Amino acid sequence: MDDASYTTCGVGKEDWWVRANEMEINRTTNVGVGRHAWIEFKGVPLLYTPYISFPLKKQRKSGFLTPSFGTTGNSGAEFTLPYYWNIAPNYDATLTPRIMSKRGIQLGGEFRYLQPNYSGELQAEWLPNDNVTKSTRSAYRLKHGQNFGAGFTGNLDLQKVSDNDYFRDLSSLVAVTSQTTLPREGALNYGSGPWSAGLKIQRYQILQDPINPIVPPYERAPQFTAAYNKLNVFGWADARAAAEFVDFDHGGKVRGKRFTLHPSLSVPFTRAYGYLTPKLGLHYTQYNLDQQSTALPDATGTLRNYNVSANRTLPIFSLDSGLAFERQANLFGQALTQTLEPRLYYLYVPYKDQSRMPIFDSGEADFNFAQIFSENRFAGGDRISDANQATLALTSRFIEAETGQERLRATVAQRYFFRAPRVALTSAAPTDKISDFLASIGGQITPAWSADAAWQYDPNTSHTERYNVGARYNPASGKLANLTYRFNRNTLRQVDLSGQWPVAPRWQVMGRWNYSIQDKKTLETLGGIEYLEGCWAVRVVAHRFQTATQKTTNALFLQLELSGLSSLGTNPLNVLKQNIGGFTQSKPHGEDLNLDEF
Repeated sequence: MDDASYTTCGVGKEDWWVRANEMEINRTTNVGVGRHAWIEFKGVPLLYTPYISFPLKKQRKSGFLTPSFGTTGNSGAEFTLPYYWNIAPNYDATLTPRIMSKRGIQLGGEFRYLQPNYSGELQAEWLPNDNVTKSTRSAYRLKHGQNFGAGFTGNLDLQKVSDNDYFRDLSSLVAVTSQTTLPREGALNYGSGPWSAGLKIQRYQILQDPINPIVPPYERAPQFTAAYNKLNVFGWADARAAAEFVDFDHGGKVRGKRFTLHPSLSVPFTRAYGYLTPKLGLHYTQYNLDQQSTALPDATGTLRNYNVSANRTLPIFSLDSGLAFERQANLFGQALTQTLEPRLYYLYVPYKDQSRMPIFDSGEADFNFAQIFSENRFAGGDRISDANQATLALTSRFIEAETGQERLRATVAQRYFFRAPRVALTSAAPTDKISDFLASIGGQITPAWSADAAWQYDPNTSHTERYNVGARYNPASGKLANLTYRFNRNTLRQVDLSGQWPVAPRWQVMGRWNYSIQDKKTLETLGGIEYLEGCWAVRVVAHRFQTATQKTTNALFLQLELSGLSSLGTNPLNVLKQNIGGFTQSKPHGEDLNLDEF
C-alpha cells in the first residue's frame, strides 16, 4: 500500500493516524512493515521513524518500543527509548538507554529466561558518569527459581547498588526509594507430604539515611529449618513440629548459633455450635556463642555478660474455645443473619530467666487481634514470654442469607493476667492485671459505602493508645473517595485523602494527600487529570514524596494512550494504583480493524 493510513478511531472521529509512505502486509510471515512512518495526533506529527516493523498477531517481535519521556526533580527531563530483543520463544531481553538532563546517559537492561525446570530474570543499570555526584553509579538484581524434582526447589535473590542514595536519586517510585535493605540470599527447599525443610543463606546491603540511620540486621549464614504437620493423627489429634538452626553473623555485635525445636500436639473437638482445642507443646532452645564476641552488644544494643553456652526448655499449654449463635436480623432494610461468637483463649507458660541469652532476631510483637491469641508476646525465637493468662473476645457478624457475603463485623477483645509476666525485652514487662482493650468494626455498609475502624485503649492509664478510622465511597466504577485518619499516642497523627472522580464528560481527576498533623508537614502529594476520548486518552500526573528524612523529590508523568496501538510518554498507572486504594483504570475503546478490508 502506498500512502497508507491506520487508526482505530471511528469513522468521522479520526483524531490520530499512523501514516506511512509505504506499508507492506505479509500474511505468510504475519509481519507488517512501514517506511517513512509517523504518528499524527490532531493533525500534528508526534513521532517519526524511517522504518517500522510490527506483528500482525499477538506475538513477540524484536524492535524498538514506544519511547517514554517525563521529568523528576532529582534527574531533570528524561527520555527513554527501549529496544526489545526476542531472542527465542523462552528467552528475551530489553535494552533501555535513558537520557537525564541533570545526570547524563544511563544504560539499562533486562534479560528473562524460561525453561521447564527453571526461570528467572537479570536486571542491570549503569550510569558511567553522574553529572551531579561526579561518580559512576550502578545497580543489578538477579532472581532465579528452579525445580530440581523429587520435592526439591531452589531460588536466588541477589541485589546490589553502588551507593546509599542510588534509588533516592534515580527512581520516581516511592516503593523503590523507601528500600533500606537489599537481600542477597539463596535457598534450597524440600517438601513432601507432611514434611518440609529449607536451607538458606541470607545477607544484606544496607542503604543508610545519614540523618536517620538504621541498625543492620543479623545475617543468617546459614539457616536450616524443618517442619512436620500432620492432621488427624491417630484419628483424633493434630501433630506439629518445627526445628531451626541459625548461625547469626554480625560485624559489630555478639555472634553465635541458635538451635530451636518446638513440637506440639493439639486435640480439636468441633461441633456446629462451637469448638474446644487443648494444645500442649515444648519449646527447646540451645545457644552456642562466639566467645570473642560475648563482650559486644546484641541486636538491641544491650551489653550483657552472656553465657557462651545456654539452653532453655519451656512447656506451653493453651486451650482455645469458642461458640457460635445465630439469629435472623434486619440491617438497613435488608434481611440478614446475625452471629454472636464468644471466644476464650487460655495460655500457660512457666517463667524462666532469659536475661543472659542474646537477642538476634526478636522484638516486641505488635499488639493486635492476631497477637492477642498468640503463644508469645515477642516475635522471633530469642525470648519466650511466661504466661498465665486468658483472652476474652466477642465477635458479631451480619451475613447476607442468600449470598453468604459478610456485610458488617464487630469485634472486641481483652487479655487478663492471672500472674504478671516477668520476661522482658527492650521495655519492662507489663505489671497490670489487664491488657489494652481492642475493638474494631467495619464492612460493606451499603453497595456504595464501606468503612473500617480500630481502637486500642489502655484502661490502666485511661488513655487511647491508637486508633484508625477509614471510609470509602465507591458508587460506580471510576467514582471513588477514600478517607483515613491514623493516631498513635505521642508519635503519629496522619490524615490520608485519595480518590478519583469525573468532573465533566470525558474528564476525571485523581489525587492523594497524606499529611502529618504531628509533624505539621505534607508527607506525600499526588494530583492528576485524565481526558478520555473514544480511541485515545491523555493523563497528566504530578507526584511529590519523601525519599529520606529531609529529602523529597518531584515527578511529572505525561501519557498519551492510543487505543489498539501504544502509549507515548511515561506511564503513571502504577503510581496511581499504589497511592489510591481501589483505583480503576479507564481505557479508550477504539474500533477493531480488519486488515483484509484494505
